[in-house]
Amino acid sequence: MTQTTQTAQQETPAPAVTAEVYAEVQQFYAEHLHLLDGGTVDAWADTFTADAIFDVPTLPEPLRGREALAGSLRRTAAQLAADGVQRRHWHGMVAVFPQADGTLRVRCYSLVFSTPLGGDPALHRVCVCEDVLVREDGRLKVHRRKVTRDDLP
Repeated sequence: MTQTTQTAQQETPAPAVTAEVYAEVQQFYAEHLHLLDGGTVDAWADTFTADAIFDVPTLPEPLRGREALAGSLRRTAAQLAADGVQRRHWHGMVAVFPQADGTLRVRCYSLVFSTPLGGDPALHRVCVCEDVLVREDGRLKVHRRKVTRDDLP
């Protein structure tokens, strides 16, 4: 089975991902997001390459490198704790596209929920997450992430 990706100029077949690789990607994101939402900063940052690029619209410029990612999460986790808010991220509709260079291009929807202590959970953001995953020492890691938000142009 092949999948088709569309460009503005032409349609090109994309190789299908195996069930084993798809399950590995799903497990990677489950662990990755548990670390993020648990505020496990160094372990979460280690799911990125040392030279990773993290591009989100909430920051004036992309974060570059694992240390910058860890610093950003530390600040965010401290602010959420001070505010008494728990965040949960959910990735769904995960589409995985193997690339000729051995990387995996992943596109998924990301829902972010916020729950104030003693309060009701609420949908905080709806995003599209586009990652390039690479293997380092047999483990998947994010090399590049671009997040777009549905509420922004």
